[in-house]
Amino acid sequence: MMRAGGLILTLALVELAIPVPRAGLLVADQKKPGEYSVVAGTVFRDNGLALAGVMVSLRPKTAAGKIKPMTAVSDARGEFAFRVAPVSGEYVVRASMKGFAPAEKEAAIAGPGERNEVTLVLAAESK
Repeated sequence: MMRAGGLILTLALVELAIPVPRAGLLVADQKKPGEYSVVAGTVFRDNGLALAGVMVSLRPKTAAGKIKPMTAVSDARGEFAFRVAPVSGEYVVRASMKGFAPAEKEAAIAGPGERNEVTLVLAAESK
């Protein structure tokens, strides 16, 4: 029979052996600041509520090297994020979803480690 103290020690050792994600990223996914910049934002409905499941695309507006268009889907809070090269450049962010008129906004990155926030509002298409 194991005593309570031994059980607590065993549980503590098991907890130390399991890698725990921090802020949604595993340690291997974290990069040093300045290795990338971020274009992120939120998609809302025209009534002000966050909109989940929206297809969001990011494409370069100006040629900043070999940057390919990227896509993401907004999460339950309507949020999305793209990691981009840490060089200055301009981008176009486009959000689209069936039943809504698409919306676009421009975003600019000036250099390494910068974050640009974009808010997009989708209006319901009239029938």
